[in-house]
Amino acid sequence: MQINTKAVHAGDRKKPGPAVPTTTPIYGATTYAYEKMDDLDRIFGREVAGYSYSRYDNPTNSALEELITALEGGSGSLACASGMSALHVALLAALADRRKSVLAANALYGATVSLLMNVLEPMGVVVRFVDVCDLDAVRTAVAADRPGVILMETVSNPLLRVGSIADIAEVAKGAGAALVVDSTFATPLLVRPLELGANLVAHSLTKYLAGHGDVLGGVVVSDEQHLEGVRSLSRIIGPVLGPFESYMTMRGIKTFPLRMERQCQNACRVASWLAGHPGVERVYFLADPEHPDAATIRRQFPQGLYGAMVSFELKGARRDDIFRFMDRLKLIVRGTSLGDVNSMMLYPTMASHREISPKQRERMGIRESLVWLSVGIEGVEDIIGDLEQALG
Repeated sequence: MQINTKAVHAGDRKKPGPAVPTTTPIYGATTYAYEKMDDLDRIFGREVAGYSYSRYDNPTNSALEELITALEGGSGSLACASGMSALHVALLAALADRRKSVLAANALYGATVSLLMNVLEPMGVVVRFVDVCDLDAVRTAVAADRPGVILMETVSNPLLRVGSIADIAEVAKGAGAALVVDSTFATPLLVRPLELGANLVAHSLTKYLAGHGDVLGGVVVSDEQHLEGVRSLSRIIGPVLGPFESYMTMRGIKTFPLRMERQCQNACRVASWLAGHPGVERVYFLADPEHPDAATIRRQFPQGLYGAMVSFELKGARRDDIFRFMDRLKLIVRGTSLGDVNSMMLYPTMASHREISPKQRERMGIRESLVWLSVGIEGVEDIIGDLEQALG
């Protein structure tokens, strides 16, 4: 079944009674009662399937989890209150019975770096960083550190680097490590890391999957080996998504493949236009034939679908210059997120990587002149027109 069909049908049309709702209802109940205590006992003890308490399971959440599991090709999922909570659960599940050590990509979302350094490391987890686009460096680091987990993003935030998931998964497997991948930028339409050997995949549902800027949520998709650990953590620490947000996410996912295809097409046009503008020093985009990871991108991404994120640097721009440029935007929304139907622009040094020190940002290649454009579904000529008038 094609992913467009799964997005429309998976998870829906369960039969709670004689009639079948065409879309999954919002089940707001926290607690479920049964006529016989024996039934409740067996369900609460997970001897049989059923619902007892919404920290354990909720019918709306279960429908969303079934849908995303189908999209990613996993063994099961957990819908969480945010993308960061999903990533936290994924890392905890992967570290549960392994050496408390994480080998992380040296280019990550700022909040992910904070999670590693300010939450996990003070708890005794050893954290090291490596260039995941340099496979020899990964092999060397794994041999030296013997990490319990390797953490990477399908497409790095914000400079759009791409490591080979299949190759890194092979290295991880050989060392007994779990591979955790944040695949928010790629979505299941472009790349499905579990099919390439990853063990756990995290998404911010807030971004492309829900897609309309009205849901805060995340999801972790698991292979069979780690699924019980993920579900157990859910029952213990309760990072679960609310049923209303689950319903809204399912509603958004029904059109996600259509939206994503349009956004990818628009991004290609926008990136090409930016590359020819005299005020733009450099453009970062996956379709660039000179991209440092072009060979990996060709293997890992479908032809013509390279994501909807475009990063670019303005010539000689400092913070005040970037603020003036962004203030002149009329159509493109100035914000701190991405993946909405509308185009949005983010300033990494102010937003996504604000908590990273200036020296570390410089080492990561994130300069004051860099901005980040999440291309939406609008008419591409209108997006380009807004950029043109703002650039002057």
